[in-house]
Amino acid sequence: MTDFILHHHDPSPYGEKIRKLFGIKGLSWKSVQVSMVMPRPNMTALTGGYRRIPVMQIGADVFCDTLIIARVVDMLHPSPSVFQSGLLANLAIQQWSDMMFRPGAALSLHENAEYLPDDVVTDRTAYFTFLDFENFAEDAPHFRSQFITFASQLNHQLADGRGFLFGDSAEWADINAYMNIWMAGGNIPSSAGFLAEFPHISGWYDRMDKFGCGARTDIESSEALKIAVQAQNEAGGFRLGTHKDDESGCRPGDPVTIQPDDYGIIPVAGILEMSNDEEIIMRRTQNDVGEVYLHFPRKGFRVAKSA
Repeated sequence: MTDFILHHHDPSPYGEKIRKLFGIKGLSWKSVQVSMVMPRPNMTALTGGYRRIPVMQIGADVFCDTLIIARVVDMLHPSPSVFQSGLLANLAIQQWSDMMFRPGAALSLHENAEYLPDDVVTDRTAYFTFLDFENFAEDAPHFRSQFITFASQLNHQLADGRGFLFGDSAEWADINAYMNIWMAGGNIPSSAGFLAEFPHISGWYDRMDKFGCGARTDIESSEALKIAVQAQNEAGGFRLGTHKDDESGCRPGDPVTIQPDDYGIIPVAGILEMSNDEEIIMRRTQNDVGEVYLHFPRKGFRVAKSA
């Protein structure tokens, strides 16, 4: 079973990364819309509490974080590869994009403050621990200057007339950079003025936009849970390599917790199935689903033995 099921919500910039990945590869996929705020009971049944959006499901294998999603999708559908220029070059732009996202998120929240429901503000205040919500008005000029600086860097990379960041083909790097400009267009009203200063971004953005988002079919979260139940005998595949002993001292079969090491830090408990320099796989048993395999990137996630 290799049907892709994306658990996301349409306004999510990180969700847009994977939707754009599906578009570039011309893939069909199933969409499960989840709430913008916790709780998300059906998603939690699959993830054990991991809360970041998006999450991708293939049967009873669940992929947490956009990097592991992109790597697995690229492994299963290698043409066109979105890592043609190498993993390191693409990850460097992803890291740069994550830095650009932070002032972008702050501006999105600040410039739309009067329209945001209280539950969204409460949720994001707890989630975005790197932002000072009480000083948005004072800090807005700084956030805007930082976002403009990142946009200027993007414009400079495209200034020689290349079609995409690394040449003639869209890669994971383009998807990550696109995410922030897409977010600005929908959520940062002031960006209409300052992005106009960067002419090379516009044509590149249009080229990215034309890829679309693949062929989407909407399903209910309850159907996604049924698919996980039906795939019990097929779970545990889609591995990026073989096991390598981890510096944490955790070994396959150990009870462990896995959590992000920056923000949105909610530990997920289960049994370590495999780890290597690129991936961690955890096995969990959930009463209403059965056995689920959770896949995390090794980069940016902390694994520890359970007490």
